Amino acid sequence: MSASIHPAAIVHPKAELADGVTVGPFAVIGEHVRIGRGTRVDSHVVIEGWTEIGEECQIHSFVSLGAPPQHLKYNGEETRVRIGHHNILREYVTVNRATAFGGGVTSLGDHNVLMAYVHIAHDCLVGNHVIMANAATLAGHITIGDHAIVGGLSGIHQFVRIGAYSMVGGCSAVGMDVPPFMRAAGGYRARLFGVNTIGLKRQGFSDDCIRRLKKIYLLLFRSEDRLAEAAKKVRDEFGGHQEVQDLLAFLDGTKRGICKGSDEREEE
Repeated sequence: MSASIHPAAIVHPKAELADGVTVGPFAVIGEHVRIGRGTRVDSHVVIEGWTEIGEECQIHSFVSLGAPPQHLKYNGEETRVRIGHHNILREYVTVNRATAFGGGVTSLGDHNVLMAYVHIAHDCLVGNHVIMANAATLAGHITIGDHAIVGGLSGIHQFVRIGAYSMVGGCSAVGMDVPPFMRAAGGYRARLFGVNTIGLKRQGFSDDCIRRLKKIYLLLFRSEDRLAEAAKKVRDEFGGHQEVQDLLAFLDGTKRGICKGSDEREEE
């Protein structure tokens, strides 16, 4: 079984399309593109540059993948976009290739859903099972952990990290790191609003684990202690749990700082 290419599509003869790939009318696929088995490319999609797409992805109409980064220092270097398996990219999603000085790869893992008008800028690293709602936008060099959710119309500042299993509310402006397992929201500057309880329950986290994370949230982000002092207390009391180790490692690795905790009371 070979690829099925609509006669109105433009596919470079050196592009590599695996068995079962379908390409709709007026799609344009460039010379250095590689597309995995069973992926569907709908009409008017443009895939260019050194772009690799995995198996069983759905690329909806008017998506743009692999265009040059929107960065004034980019000078045509061979940089890449890598997209994993079983991803859904809805209409008008844009994923730009990386810069040579920023790592050389913009990547998207497996089983992600990018809703309409999502933008992934150069050198971003998006994990697995991530959901980005309509018009959520990533500036350059952003990392998003597995199972994170980014609400619609949100803007994430360059170099920010969004932790695994976290949730960013819609219309948020995120200028600092959002720790794993937490909720953040805010139109001018996002703040933390407690643990992502519903999301964690959906992912099978136990009630004991969620209660523990709520206690840790209060110690880290609502106490009078400096973050480093609070983190030491958390490590001494709860450090034997893997999710706590992951959270503290994330805090240790921050470069832009951590979103501040809101004054609102955490939900029970």
